Amino acid sequence: MRDRYQITERLDHGGMAEVFRGVAESMEGFKKAVAIKRILPNLTKNPKFISMFLDEARLSLFLQHANIVQVFDISKTPDNAYFLVMEYVDGCNLKALIERSKQKGRRIEVAHTIYMIMECCKALNYAHNVENPETGEPLGIVHRDISPPNILLSKNGEVKLVDFGLAKANSQIESTDPGVVKGKFSYLSPEAASGLDVDHRADIFAVGIILWEMFTGRRLFFGETDYQTVELVRQARVPSIAALNPEIEPDLEAVVRKALAREADDRYQSAADLADALAQYLFSRRMKVTSRDIQTLVRDTQMEMMRKRSAEPKESLIDALINDEIGKMTSLVEGEEQPQQGANGAEGSMSLDPSAFVDTSGWADQLQSQQQPARREPRQRPTRPPLNKPGRGNPPTPAPGELASLEQMLEGGDRTGLHGKAEAKKLNWTLIIIVMIVLMGGAAAAVVLLMT
Repeated sequence: MRDRYQITERLDHGGMAEVFRGVAESMEGFKKAVAIKRILPNLTKNPKFISMFLDEARLSLFLQHANIVQVFDISKTPDNAYFLVMEYVDGCNLKALIERSKQKGRRIEVAHTIYMIMECCKALNYAHNVENPETGEPLGIVHRDISPPNILLSKNGEVKLVDFGLAKANSQIESTDPGVVKGKFSYLSPEAASGLDVDHRADIFAVGIILWEMFTGRRLFFGETDYQTVELVRQARVPSIAALNPEIEPDLEAVVRKALAREADDRYQSAADLADALAQYLFSRRMKVTSRDIQTLVRDTQMEMMRKRSAEPKESLIDALINDEIGKMTSLVEGEEQPQQGANGAEGSMSLDPSAFVDTSGWADQLQSQQQPARREPRQRPTRPPLNKPGRGNPPTPAPGELASLEQMLEGGDRTGLHGKAEAKKLNWTLIIIVMIVLMGGAAAAVVLLMT
């Protein structure tokens, strides 16, 4: 089965990809909203990155969970542009929700924070333990990039994780691609920051960072440079939460500190254990929170996002360029990079199954420069000595090359404008001759004729 895709709007962009909302239409006419993410061109030039990306992206196809954004397909174009088509989540991400709360001058309520993180833990526990449906062997999936932008919240109060597997490919980017992971260092685990092998407990540490930041309203590991940030992560020194937010009780801070233990063996050994500890705190304090509470927060944030988006200039030409490229996508899941023939025989027609999601910005700038016509530099004419000294109101005498080109244009048949000027010049001389014949007689006229 194959689908045809068309984008409807740009949603977000980051250091690795740009995300668009789109519509997948099947051969039978059924339509479904999807999210389409295009990997940045500078990353696709790195064979090591592409290899890791494809391996990990295929793993994400196995994930089927209510708290994980479903990946439908992985596609590419003949120009080696890679796309992920995935489930579209109508809402916002956790980063936007946090920023909206700061804009209103308050933190997200403790109970709401705990509920959202518990939902994340459900997704992580499933992914960490999922098995290959064919062999029954554990897949050993680790997200490696748990951060607020990768936690999506729907307008119905659902919490979904996105971008499973892509972070491992991201870690393989060579030093020739600087700045791609900038900003992600803040959510590394100490073992990852030290270059050691990581397992599922690295995700638990990242969840602990998010809890600390949501409870305090501050960044935990954030230096002036990437190097400083990595050093802060390696040391894993965690300031007191209660000192920054008196609402946080010691029991709750103890849960966060255990998740943020520097040594992986001292942390919660599973995402389920962390979720249970958070649930125990909620129940012991008789705190009631449901998806309905999250729904209210998301819809307020979504309205603010829509207001800002409506004020931005429309990018119809960029959309057209992307739609044209999307029309050449070939599924790597169905055909394993075998090009498909479209109705007109063109190579690389659309995959009819949707694919995954990801996070871009440099590409938008490239497309923006492509859509603007090249700026013409003013024509530089060669300097030349004047053949005569023009007076006021008289144009300078054209150079010999210009006279030659003028004669060629007239003889070549394109006489628009120029032919009329030549005829006017002849008419002026004819009038002069007639006047001189009348006033000065035939001798004067003869002299003029010789001059002409």
